[in-house]
Amino acid sequence: MSTETPLSTETALSTEIPRPVLEGRGLVKRYGHVTALDGCDFELLPGEILAVIGDNGAGKSSLIKALSGALIPDSGQLLLDGEPVRFHGPADARRAGIETVYQDLAVAPALDIASNLFLGREIRRKGVFGSVFRLVDKPRMQSDAAKHMADLKIGIRSMGQAVETLSGGQRQGVAVARAAAFARHVVIMDEPTAALGVKETGMVLDLIRRVRDNGLPVVVISHDMPAVFEIADRVHVQRLGRRVAILRPSETDMAEAVAIMTGAAPGNLAAA
Repeated sequence: MSTETPLSTETALSTEIPRPVLEGRGLVKRYGHVTALDGCDFELLPGEILAVIGDNGAGKSSLIKALSGALIPDSGQLLLDGEPVRFHGPADARRAGIETVYQDLAVAPALDIASNLFLGREIRRKGVFGSVFRLVDKPRMQSDAAKHMADLKIGIRSMGQAVETLSGGQRQGVAVARAAAFARHVVIMDEPTAALGVKETGMVLDLIRRVRDNGLPVVVISHDMPAVFEIADRVHVQRLGRRVAILRPSETDMAEAVAIMTGAAPGNLAAA
């Protein structure tokens, strides 16, 4: 008779892989004879920073556009918190709680910080002034903007300051704060350290960590390998329209990641 003690329910549950917050299964996207996504899989786990890397033409942009609603896959499935979803545009993804910070940041340089944080989502005044005359509640927007910036420890003195007067890192901070303010599930960042100096890159990486620490998992698409290996919990390697490897920076190095990314070394997924 066996003397082994069965695992308790608590122990068994503790060993389970958490359900992905955002998942793609077998995503396919073709543009004529060009296949941008070729049965691509993707999983973002709760509480993690996931980096997506790949050479030019690997399908990174198409993957991120599919996740953020900017393109509709020809086939495959997207799941949010385990439930199938279908986005017909970026607005659908935003309504589902997925916010994207694009490389161009999509900020209005001449407007102040508060106006940029609430761009397209302005808070109206109460009563007839808001409902009929559609006047914005500027004091509340500035107060809420200051709170969002403080939550992420972004040090800017005045929410009335024009974004065009900010440094590159500070502008990135405004765009990230806007995404974090409205995201309920996921924040996606496209090349967040592009064209930034060493000091500003460090500031943005700290900012990404704070977004994650505040409860939002983050997807980072980047060519900046040192930044990827400094900040990512896991690395999704994309090649020829498919995911070919999942790496942990604590268990591998940049040379191996680049070799897999360029096809000089095999991936670590049996189905890839």
